[in-house]
Amino acid sequence: MRAEAYVNGTLTRIEGPLLFLRRNMDVGLDEAVTVYGADGEPRLGRIAALDEDVMTVEVLEETGGLALADTRVRLTGAPVDFGVGPDLLGRIFDGLGRVADDGPPVAARQRRPVDGDPLNPAARDVPRDFIETGITTIDLLNSLVRGQKLPFFSGGGLPHDRLAVRIAEGARLRGDEPFAVVFCGIGIPSHTAAAFRRAMEEGGARERTVMFLNQASDSSTQRLLTPRFALTAAEYLAFEEGWHVLVVMTDMTNYCEALREVSASHGEIPSRKGYPGYMYSDLAALYERAGALRGQEGSLTQLPILTMPSDDITHPIPDLTGYITEGQMVLDRELDRRGLEPPVKVLPSLSRLMKDGTGTGYTDPDHGDLASQLYAAYARVHQIRVLASVVGEESLPATDRTYLRFGERFEAELVNQPERRTLEESMAVGWRLLAMLPHAELHRLSDAQIRDHLGDGDEGGGEEENDGGT
Repeated sequence: MRAEAYVNGTLTRIEGPLLFLRRNMDVGLDEAVTVYGADGEPRLGRIAALDEDVMTVEVLEETGGLALADTRVRLTGAPVDFGVGPDLLGRIFDGLGRVADDGPPVAARQRRPVDGDPLNPAARDVPRDFIETGITTIDLLNSLVRGQKLPFFSGGGLPHDRLAVRIAEGARLRGDEPFAVVFCGIGIPSHTAAAFRRAMEEGGARERTVMFLNQASDSSTQRLLTPRFALTAAEYLAFEEGWHVLVVMTDMTNYCEALREVSASHGEIPSRKGYPGYMYSDLAALYERAGALRGQEGSLTQLPILTMPSDDITHPIPDLTGYITEGQMVLDRELDRRGLEPPVKVLPSLSRLMKDGTGTGYTDPDHGDLASQLYAAYARVHQIRVLASVVGEESLPATDRTYLRFGERFEAELVNQPERRTLEESMAVGWRLLAMLPHAELHRLSDAQIRDHLGDGDEGGGEEENDGGT
C-alpha cells in the first residue's frame, strides 16, 4: 500500500462536487482522499476517474469555499473504509458513516472497505429459513427467506416509508438466534429522518438496530456511498459476529437519480432515460452483498424499497432491479386511495425463494398450499370482476357472487392490517376467508386439509343463495 501523500498546486478546475487535478503520481480508482480548503476543514472524497494526465476527485461533502489556489488533496493510498465493531448496534450514523447521535465514537475492531470484499460464489449457501415481518401479505403469501433480496416497488406518495418502519420494528426470527436490523435512508427529507429515529426509539427496536440516514440536503455524491456504509456494517454483524441481519434500504430511486447526476457530471455517455449504462452492474454490486455463507452462522437479507417514476414498472430502475433480485412486492395506488394499509397489490407480487424457507421444518406444513389456494381464489376474483363490469353482478351465478364477496373481504381483512400479525394469526385469517368458498372450488388443498381446517361440509358458509338464474 502506498504511503499517504499531499498533492498541491495541481488543481485545474472545480465543477460542482468534482475536482480536476493534473496527475503526477500513481493513484488507484476509488482511492480515498481528504480535501482541505483555506478554512482547513477536511472533506472526504475519492478518486472517481483517471486517465494519463488527469485525475478526477469526487468530493463527498460541500465544496463551498474551495478555490484553485489554496486547495490541498491528501492521497491515502487506500479505499474508502469504515470502522466496525459490535458497538454498532443501537447507533445512528449519517450517510458517510459518521456518528449522528449523542454517543461516543464506535470502538472499531476492524476497518473494512465500503465496497465490500470479493466473495467466492462457491462459498455461498442456499438461502433458507423464514423471517417473520409481521406483514401478512409478506409472511403468508410472499415469505421472506434469510439471505434473500426482496424489493418493494412503490410510487410517489404511497406509504412505503411507514411500511419500512413497520418492518424494521416488527421483523423477527422464529427461534432464539441473534437478529438485527440495519436501516438505510437514502436522500430522505429531514422530517422523514426524524420520524425514522423517533419510531425506532419509541418502538423499542433501537438496541438491535443500526441506522444510516442520508438526507435530501446532502450531496448526491454522498448518496452513492450511504448504502455501501450500511451494507459494510451489515456484513460485519452477519459474517463476523454471527447475527442474522435484515437491511431495509429506502429509497433506491434516490440512489439511482444520484448515480445519473454524477455520471452526467463526469461526461459519461447516457443510456436509457439518461441513466448510465453500468447502472445494472452498480445495482448488482449492492444487491449481491446479500446472502449466507457455508460454515457461518449469520446471514444478510435485503429489503430495498424504490419508487417507480410515474408508477411505471417498466422504468429502468424497477426493471433492472427485478432482474437482479428474487421477486418483488408491489404497492398499489388504488388500494391506498381506499385506505388499505399496507396497500400491497397481491397478484404481481412474488417471492421466488418462498418454497426454500416455508413448510415442514420451517413454518407450517400447510403454509405453501394455503398461500397457493388464496392466490388462485383471488386471481379468480379479478376475472369475475372484469366479467361483472360487462354483464352486471346480478347476472352472475351464485358461486361467482361468492367470489366477489371473498375478494372484498380478502382486501379488507387480509391485505389491510392496522396491527402486526404473527404467521399463525395470518394463516388463521386465510383459513377463515377460504371457508366462504365451496369446498369443490378449493383445488389447491387436499381433502385432509379441507377437513382439518374447514370442516366436513361440502360448501363454504359464506353463500346462502341458490344458483338460480344459471
